[in-house]
Amino acid sequence: MTVTDIDALTVPEVMAALRVGRHAVYDLIRSRQLASIKVGRARRIPVTALSAYITRRLEEQY
Repeated sequence: MTVTDIDALTVPEVMAALRVGRHAVYDLIRSRQLASIKVGRARRIPVTALSAYITRRLEEQY
């Protein structure tokens, strides 16, 4: 895997995908439920991390 193979989302993109607010996204990052990386001052969430979070939440419900 190369760096160009990694898709990363911005916090607003994750907010839209999960239909939650900025505070909720940062809470997920702080609690380590959602993995992220820091690029300069910006946070980026790998698409695979968002997918894994959603999968875990679905498994918890059933």
